[in-house]
Amino acid sequence: MARGMQTPYVTPHILHKNYAQAFDSEQYNNFMGNALEYFSQAGFDMDRIQLKRNAPVAQLYEDAIRNEGAVMASSGALINFSGKKTGRSPKDKRIVYEETSKDDIWWGSVNIKMDEHTFEINRERAIDFLNTRDNVYVFDGYAGWDPKYRIKVRVICARAYHALFMNNMLIRPTEEQLADFGEPDFIIYNAGQFPANRFTKGMSSTTSVEINFKRMEMVILGTEYAGEMKKGVFSVMHYLQPVKFGQLSLHSSANVGDEKGDVTLFFGLSGTGKTTLSADPHRALIGDDEHVWSDTGVFNIEGGCYAKTINLSAEKEPEIFNAIRFGAILENVVYNPMTRAPDYDDVSITENTRCAYPIEFIPNARIPCSVDSQPKNIIMLTCDAFGVLPPVSKLTPEQASYHFLAGYTSKTPGTEDGVLEPIPTFSTCYSAPFIVLHPGRYAEMLAERMAKHNVDCWLINTGWTGGKFGTGKRCPLKYTRAIVDAVHSGELAKAEFENFGTFNLSIPTAIEGIPRELLNPELAWPDKASFTKEVRKLAGMFQKAFALYEKDVEPKVRSAGPQL
Repeated sequence: MARGMQTPYVTPHILHKNYAQAFDSEQYNNFMGNALEYFSQAGFDMDRIQLKRNAPVAQLYEDAIRNEGAVMASSGALINFSGKKTGRSPKDKRIVYEETSKDDIWWGSVNIKMDEHTFEINRERAIDFLNTRDNVYVFDGYAGWDPKYRIKVRVICARAYHALFMNNMLIRPTEEQLADFGEPDFIIYNAGQFPANRFTKGMSSTTSVEINFKRMEMVILGTEYAGEMKKGVFSVMHYLQPVKFGQLSLHSSANVGDEKGDVTLFFGLSGTGKTTLSADPHRALIGDDEHVWSDTGVFNIEGGCYAKTINLSAEKEPEIFNAIRFGAILENVVYNPMTRAPDYDDVSITENTRCAYPIEFIPNARIPCSVDSQPKNIIMLTCDAFGVLPPVSKLTPEQASYHFLAGYTSKTPGTEDGVLEPIPTFSTCYSAPFIVLHPGRYAEMLAERMAKHNVDCWLINTGWTGGKFGTGKRCPLKYTRAIVDAVHSGELAKAEFENFGTFNLSIPTAIEGIPRELLNPELAWPDKASFTKEVRKLAGMFQKAFALYEKDVEPKVRSAGPQL
């Protein structure tokens, strides 16, 4: 069919072009709202000649280099840049308030309401932009390795870099699966190069990241940071898995040992070590960031990994370092213009330098990324900027629920727009930026599963020791790895423990190869008075943050936190 006959393509574009100058912002938005009702079938033109669906990696390289200023690194990875936004923009995230999901959503500062009318305006703005691009990329993939619980995702974007990113992060269909893909369950319209109209009702800036659960669509305007797509898919799974399937979605990495049932879940926010610690040469990697703990086992939501590359080295993180090769994409990484060698220590663009690569680039990745056995250990990772939490503590079931709901860590530089130094934060369920339902629903499901399968839980601090941020030092990775190894070997479960004061935590008195003063933070601080002051300060922050959940938990969980 000729383009001139495709009313769904032509009409919205003409409306914008001819009338955008005729009205002020409010009149224009009202006009467009009425027009959208008439053109309810308006949408993206999937019959475009220049449409590139599931393009080969080599073609995406060529287009990104030719059109986007990307370069090929000496390792073979593609280096590209996200522009002004080098981290997520949580203040610009919106959830559409509509009848099918409104009673389930945990509304507030994380899930900010957007009305359906505004969503339609932004959706048309994104589609019109995409319909005018010379090159448009479509990637069809899956979220979820277990066929019973997976969804089909379609990504429509105008940058080859974004298409390659989602090619790496979603599960790649076989040729046969792609031929039978059919209609997607969820669509992402990424028009990140084009700004939102900040005068539109409900807009706080020219950036808008919004999800509509009734339409099962996501619209991105005003940010080219690729991580918004990844986390958008996670937010959808964080909603669908508990509500539709009755399964527990988690912001966690996971790996498995040789023995059946030796599965470990690693909870934690960005920068706490989920990707690094789960990439263990002695264990098979299930995934590095997003999982579902189902009735039958554990499966990864994604088909790839999104690793921080700041200060990356072959010595410290060989699995990740060696995964950065042809097919991987380096994001916002500075490189030597002569040799094309990445400089992982350079933070002149951002500290949130990243690499996205297919999970099979990790040699010991478990493919398919799922196991039909239940977890044996849960490790809750935190990055304590105060430097007072022990590097490892064994949690009681009540303490596990408490710390899961509290979700204490420190936001590290670059993971969000405007974060320049570690900021103490309490991110419930270790996933507040992506959480959709009330935290109590996830916590209740977690407690039930832990009790049913007798799972041990450990709190591991990968943050500072010997002083707070600025005076102490971050816990050496080699010691954190040794602690995790002791969890997996069973050595730590057999250790002798002592009580850690105000926080009432059980901490080991000895682990082979780890200095005694590291295990007990008080011993590492030269200034004991300052240590006591910081302990009380952090304990007070815990109590203040947990007040939000006190009425929803049992007294024994409420009393499992620090006591002043």
